[in-house]
Amino acid sequence: MASYTTARKRAENLGASGDGTHHHWTNIVTSVALVVLIPLFVFTFGSILGRPYAEAALALSNPFVALVIGLTLLVGLVHFRHGVQVVLEDYAHGTPRRLMIIAAICATYAILAAGLLAVARLAF
Repeated sequence: MASYTTARKRAENLGASGDGTHHHWTNIVTSVALVVLIPLFVFTFGSILGRPYAEAALALSNPFVALVIGLTLLVGLVHFRHGVQVVLEDYAHGTPRRLMIIAAICATYAILAAGLLAVARLAF
């Protein structure tokens, strides 16, 4: 049976991979969030950096400091994950592209889990 749908109608709002708009908006939203979070992170974590362990643990027991560090890790690594995926989709092809995307996603979430675990252990 013949389809009477035009090529434009089939491709509308999809992009080449079907979710390019979603990746773009995720990067825009996380970029805006990072504009707010990075200065907060620099001021909160910068004051902790270089202190002895006991002082750093005491500073991280403050809920605001732990929240800023946790949110910066989360938003920054989600932004990184989507950015790396876009670069790999643009410049790698075939099976290596799929494997590198899977490896990048797994590595990003492993780093995120380790970072959040470290913050949670020091904060509580």
